[in-house]
Amino acid sequence: MVRNVMITGATSGIGEAAARLFAAEGVESLIVTGRRWDRLKALKKEIEAEYEGVDVLPLAFDIRDRKQCQAAVDSLPPERAVIDVLINNAGLAAGLDYFEQGDVNDWEAMIDTNVKGLLYISRRVIPRMVESGRGHVVNIGSIAGTQPYEKGAVYCASKHAVHALSQGMRIDLLGKGVKVTEIRPGMVKTEFSLVRFHGDVDRADSVYRGVTPLTGEDVADAVLWAVLQPPHVNVDEIVLTPAAQANAYYTFRQKGE
Repeated sequence: MVRNVMITGATSGIGEAAARLFAAEGVESLIVTGRRWDRLKALKKEIEAEYEGVDVLPLAFDIRDRKQCQAAVDSLPPERAVIDVLINNAGLAAGLDYFEQGDVNDWEAMIDTNVKGLLYISRRVIPRMVESGRGHVVNIGSIAGTQPYEKGAVYCASKHAVHALSQGMRIDLLGKGVKVTEIRPGMVKTEFSLVRFHGDVDRADSVYRGVTPLTGEDVADAVLWAVLQPPHVNVDEIVLTPAAQANAYYTFRQKGE
């Protein structure tokens, strides 16, 4: 039974949606992490008020900082020390430029969050899963993890890393009672584009013009489905896209919308 779930990047989008969905499913313990303490506190208050019996522990830290990651996991009380499900959701895109025009600061933000952050948390949590003989790691990747696109070289490279790490984890954890799933969504309307374009609302909105994109709830549904499969079933990966998006290169947009 899933009792203790940790979700990184839970202050918005897919992470927040997953926290609410797992609470609705009746999980006893939710550990939600992110950098925005005010949002984490609000999420805890809302979930515990709506779902009786769900205990939410917010942990505010920067996943890009290895020492902060270690301290956060090591601070868990004994009853929460072993995570049943780790959802590596924290991630971002920064900038959309031709490679020769790219901002190195944007590159470092993406690599530090999407790759190093996933590694730092996983390295602290997974050994405890192995020791207990059970667990499930869900990595939120992207179709960009196998489909690089124009002006997205470094973001795509970071998600290629998530794809490779997910496959490598699956192999290394074989026979140890720990499942690994990668969820690879296409276009999802969250704060993703707003962050990518550094707060430019008009440019962010243009990404979804003429398209009904996925929502954070759509992706969270896929995560929950994968986690709730019986013990002998491992869902290696799920690719989901809006009906109007065939892949990273082809999107049908309704005119005038």
